[in-house]
Amino acid sequence: MTPDRAPGLAECARALAEGSVSSRTLVEEALARIEASQGTLNAFRLVRAEAALAEADAADKELAAGERRPLLGVPVAVKDDMDVAGEPTAFGCRGEFPPVAEDGEAVRRLRAAGAVVVGKTNTCEFGQWPFTEGPAFGETRNPWHTGHTPGGSSGGSAAAVAAGLVPAALGSDGAGSVRIPASWTHLIGIKPQRGRISTWPRAESFHGITVNGTLARTVQDAALLLDAASGSHERDLHRPSALRVSDAVGRDPGRLRIALSLKPPFTALPARLRPDVRARVLALAERLTALGHEVEEADPPYGQIGLAFVPRATAGIAERVRETPHPDLLDRRTLEAARLGRLLGGAPLRLARRAEARLHRRIGSLFDTYDVVLAPTTAAPPPRIGALHELSGFGTDRAMIAACPYAWPWNVLGWPGVNVPAGFVDGSLPVGAQLLGPANSEPVLVSLAAQLEADQRWYERRPSGEVDGAVPDFGAPTGP
Repeated sequence: MTPDRAPGLAECARALAEGSVSSRTLVEEALARIEASQGTLNAFRLVRAEAALAEADAADKELAAGERRPLLGVPVAVKDDMDVAGEPTAFGCRGEFPPVAEDGEAVRRLRAAGAVVVGKTNTCEFGQWPFTEGPAFGETRNPWHTGHTPGGSSGGSAAAVAAGLVPAALGSDGAGSVRIPASWTHLIGIKPQRGRISTWPRAESFHGITVNGTLARTVQDAALLLDAASGSHERDLHRPSALRVSDAVGRDPGRLRIALSLKPPFTALPARLRPDVRARVLALAERLTALGHEVEEADPPYGQIGLAFVPRATAGIAERVRETPHPDLLDRRTLEAARLGRLLGGAPLRLARRAEARLHRRIGSLFDTYDVVLAPTTAAPPPRIGALHELSGFGTDRAMIAACPYAWPWNVLGWPGVNVPAGFVDGSLPVGAQLLGPANSEPVLVSLAAQLEADQRWYERRPSGEVDGAVPDFGAPTGP
């Protein structure tokens, strides 16, 4: 192990169990990397240095006594929309927020697995946008090219993992907010089945479109973190049957029928897949064919699925605005979305929720013919820092849909999706592709992603931290 970058999650867990490294060492090294990079990457909203070191010392005592848990003593990070006892949950907003009394269920389960939460990562205001910038914390930057965003809204988690500050992190995904930053930082990002990872203390988040998910450099690590965080609170509205997703890593997926879908779902605003991104996704499709799968072009019958998304998203924003202690400090675009959410929060919201069963039947019919959908995660590479932050509400929506038209329908459906790296465009900007499946299909998607990973070996390439020609040393060597 080298202190200048985080080893993988599974590697950390094995080394700790074998006694070849201590939790305190791993946590001290993670904290040093965070401190060294914070002035440039700005991945963290809050760092729990003192508490994390105390928890590491406690983990070392358990390990010395022969205690074994899946992530005992391993440092991880969580997005700042998740409650960590004793810390504020600002969710990208300005102002002072009181510390919460209890861990959210996902964090509680991570701790039960033995993980040490070293900090909370940056996210845009209420997780609305595919960039991680704002007056509350500044700009979070992409380790592959710090002139560009890592995406959002789980951009802080993605930047922290891609730069090797921590081995893995939790994020949340309401319209692609795990998969988009994973694609733009060359990571695996798993958006699981709705309810797989609890959103408690909310019985559901943003009327069911937002789920918690994982970001890591390898499929094994993303699946291991997913298993550790998975499980329901007794008051959750969505409680799928338990799965051990990490068991699918390395399992032969068999010969799958894969629908290659390049057409963006219908939106009221224009979206076009950039030719260079299309080429990267087509190259993955060719590799899947070479691996023995049957790949042909076919698009899910999305129809007017956006009518089922907008009321749920904006009504969720309206709820968050009502709850925040500092509404006067919120972004004007947040307040505009909240006003729309109050208008749509009655009958339109009820209609949107009722439409889900019909959408499941119609779009689910695709899986009578195919096992998996392969689609671009985004239509474009990551934009430059500031390109979206200063736009009007309509301008932000237009730019957001143009860059990221592919991810959000699976949030309406509540089904799983996995981002896998698809390569680079414009020299050093990562892009990704989604593997999408029907309800509870995480094992198939993870098995297929792991097979592709063994073929492509994405994890061998690491960012150099280029800053418009200058290259600060984050200790992460550039790979082939």
